[in-house]
Amino acid sequence: MSFQIDYPKELNPAQLEAVLSVDGPYLVIAGAGSGKTRVLVYRTAHLVERGVAPERILLLTFTRRSSREMLKRAASLLDERCQQVSGGTFHSFANFILRRYAEHVNLPRFFSIMDQDDAESAVNLVRTQMSRNLDKRFPKKNTLLSIISKSINKGLTVDDVVCEEYPQFAEWSQVIEHIKQEYIRYKHNLALLDYDDLLVYLRKLLQDHSEIRAHLSEYYQYIMVDEYQDTNKMQAEIVRLLAVSHNNVMVVGDDSQSIYSFRGAHFKNIIDFPQIFKSTKVITLEENYRSTQPILDLTNEVINSAGEKFEKALFTRNGGETLPVYVDVYNENSQSRYIVNKILELCRDNVSLNEIAILFRSGWHSNDLEVELASSGIPFVKYGGQKFIEAAHIKDVLACLQIVYNPLSEIAWQRVLMLVKGVGARTATNLIEEIVRQRKGLAIDETIFEKKPELRQLFKILKDIDWTVERPAKVLKTLLDFYTPLLMVHYDDYEKRLNDLGSLENIAQRYPTLEEFLTDMALEPPEKSLVDKSARTHGENDLILSTIHSAKGLEWHTVFLIYLAEGYLPSYQSMSSDPAIEEERRLFYVAATRAKNQLYLLRPQIDTSPRRSWDTTGSMYTQVSRFLDEGGILSKFVTLETDRSGYNPARSWDD
Repeated sequence: MSFQIDYPKELNPAQLEAVLSVDGPYLVIAGAGSGKTRVLVYRTAHLVERGVAPERILLLTFTRRSSREMLKRAASLLDERCQQVSGGTFHSFANFILRRYAEHVNLPRFFSIMDQDDAESAVNLVRTQMSRNLDKRFPKKNTLLSIISKSINKGLTVDDVVCEEYPQFAEWSQVIEHIKQEYIRYKHNLALLDYDDLLVYLRKLLQDHSEIRAHLSEYYQYIMVDEYQDTNKMQAEIVRLLAVSHNNVMVVGDDSQSIYSFRGAHFKNIIDFPQIFKSTKVITLEENYRSTQPILDLTNEVINSAGEKFEKALFTRNGGETLPVYVDVYNENSQSRYIVNKILELCRDNVSLNEIAILFRSGWHSNDLEVELASSGIPFVKYGGQKFIEAAHIKDVLACLQIVYNPLSEIAWQRVLMLVKGVGARTATNLIEEIVRQRKGLAIDETIFEKKPELRQLFKILKDIDWTVERPAKVLKTLLDFYTPLLMVHYDDYEKRLNDLGSLENIAQRYPTLEEFLTDMALEPPEKSLVDKSARTHGENDLILSTIHSAKGLEWHTVFLIYLAEGYLPSYQSMSSDPAIEEERRLFYVAATRAKNQLYLLRPQIDTSPRRSWDTTGSMYTQVSRFLDEGGILSKFVTLETDRSGYNPARSWDD
């Protein structure tokens, strides 16, 4: 058989082996930057070129966009037949099959699918119908749906999910379980399916109806799955059931990049694949087309210490001898200043801002950096959570500060009053009329406080603060004593948000006056860059700030990986669990392998976070991340650089 595509010319030996492997089960372990998508594209074209009917090839991906792009690329290699391949997400495939076989799983053919907002509203409706008098600390609708979804995707009980991830709601585990069951009944009665249901009903169809399972398995002769390390238990079971008659299944992924357990991804799916499909051949892609060898040497060493993995050692033919740079900085703000200075150097060396990324474990880790970048006029975009000062709880606190500074700020009053117990829309409107429209400020008639002690407390605090005398940090501390209990009432994830409040306190320490502090906090996204923007429009050359989770699959010329300290990466929450620590290791690996040319690793020596450990002298020190403190990494694989940013706790940026 002759082929029009010259596969040996287009592919390296490992990629070629994967593409030309046809019958039987295959596990392709695709190291970072090794051409995973290329393998799927060329194998799709190869199967069609061999005469396999396109519609009998099933390509399962995690986004519709990736599926469309792969089939489009395959068609450009071969011809338009590749566009007829049965490609899509697990959920879109489930919807397609269930529309044909709905009655077999007791569904009407014309069932409706709820999006995320609809599902949250349905859960809230069920919750309200069950009881209108639940404690204010009871989880909100989005949290309830998240708990229910995780219990389904992970195959856990509600109680297990709550104990593992939401211990503050442990007293209501049984109530949440009841809501889950009522939610299931509600959907069934109205022929509604949420995203999880699509997988639940497809698995049920395949498990309970052998003739349908056999038909579908025989129809889809070849199955390919992208990003297999990100599948949950249900998705892996669906793949096994679909391949039951032939085992012609190829899954592609990287066990070292399995980082989405919080979404239900099951690391064991990829690890156990050879045990589930007994005759599996494992093909490893190790040639990297992204990073320089010194970066790969570091990442190979880090992942080599993983407890459970497929062996691989990434290599590249790319040039480059620059070692990753490791820097001990004084504290969080000196870390920010160091990065700003390095970014300016990179810009002078003609590296575009959009070719630079700062990556971090949790969204709040960039809080101080965002303020420093804004002060320096460096435009940036942030992925993985909101920008620091756009978060609801930060807006709450800043609104309190704005009232202190200007008691006639109507927008601030509207936000703050609705946080206070006993204040509804009518009371808030009346108060704002008196405070703002009648310009009485804080000198209003206090009879309104008679049955509202929290409101009385708020006004007393506001009246007692003299911002013209007290520094911003002290004013903020006073307000946080009042606000923190409200945070616990209004936000289910208040423990995470406490970190942001701690960051806000640290930032406030640097300002001599409340006016300067509020002015900087109110800065709009900067319109001026430190590089020439005459030839572009705003946004085309923004610096990238991203959580590691949101950065997966992307790459940049230069990457700064910040807060490489115990408690940050790995996170405090992972400390008591070996599997969690292993996932933190994989997070580090994913982050470091985003860098193409240069990698900076930073560790603040002084811990200024709300979760701080005091030594016997009263200082607060961090330990370097364990992922850099093993295998001689700091002595063999990095350049040690001294922070010369000139940190001075009393100095402002403009000095």
